[in-house]
Amino acid sequence: MNSTRDALKNRLNWDQLDPDYLRQLIGLAKIEDLAGAGLAERPDQLGDVTSALMPSGASGQACIVAKESLVVCGLGLIPLILQAYHSDCHFEPALQDGAPANSQTVIGHLHGPASALLQAERILLNFLQHLSGIATETQRYVKLLENSPTALLDTRKTLPGYRVLQKYAFACGGGYNHRIGLFDRFMLKDNHLALCGATGTALSEAIELAAKSCPDLPIEAEVDTLEQIPPLLEAGVDILLLDNFTAPELEAAIDLIDGKALTEASGGITLKTLSDLGTLGLDFISTGAPVHQSTWKDIGLDWV
Repeated sequence: MNSTRDALKNRLNWDQLDPDYLRQLIGLAKIEDLAGAGLAERPDQLGDVTSALMPSGASGQACIVAKESLVVCGLGLIPLILQAYHSDCHFEPALQDGAPANSQTVIGHLHGPASALLQAERILLNFLQHLSGIATETQRYVKLLENSPTALLDTRKTLPGYRVLQKYAFACGGGYNHRIGLFDRFMLKDNHLALCGATGTALSEAIELAAKSCPDLPIEAEVDTLEQIPPLLEAGVDILLLDNFTAPELEAAIDLIDGKALTEASGGITLKTLSDLGTLGLDFISTGAPVHQSTWKDIGLDWV
């Protein structure tokens, strides 16, 4: 194997996210609110018509407050959001990403021109509520594996444009990140295997070419039957993705693989089954559920 289990336990940290990319997302959110971006015909009246009624030049202070128990995520976005509205808006965090917060816990403090804070409020909360929801849901899954050597991985089932943020939130909840895109791991899935032949010289040649062309990248192959495993082991894959296997089938697959490749279970992973799967000796379990089945957390912006 060219890859070890520990080498594949990766977590995105905030410094790995491109601030210019994040500013583009924030800019899109801003022009949706202020200029009707996305509409075929832009409105005649632009800007924040409500805040225009407020006293001119007023300053404001506010607290960001958790309204329920959650895992905080997305605080690094807040300064970028505020700066998109006014350079005199500032944020002082009271917690860090990944920290737990109970109901009525203050997450941070804002101050600056009142009109800019009012305009930024909804955008700021949208990001925080969504990302904190993913981090909180991920933690629920991770806790079920806390006594297991099996690591929880995410997937590429993310909202277009928000992948790095959603994967970062998964990491803040205690999970690990699978591949970010099509560029950082060879991943022979069912359709790739069908194209090159699930057995025979074409498959071996594809894996051999992968190993030669990018020797630093792990090579993973998806299987859905035990019969597919031996030729892939012989060809030299690093990881076998055991897709939609039952628990007894997973046990049989782990015995068959016998340490010759790393093992990853995926498909149909639920909170009800996760604890039992964690006792089987798998290296990884991957699921997109904490991302696409998470719910936004209740976070408020309270003026003081």
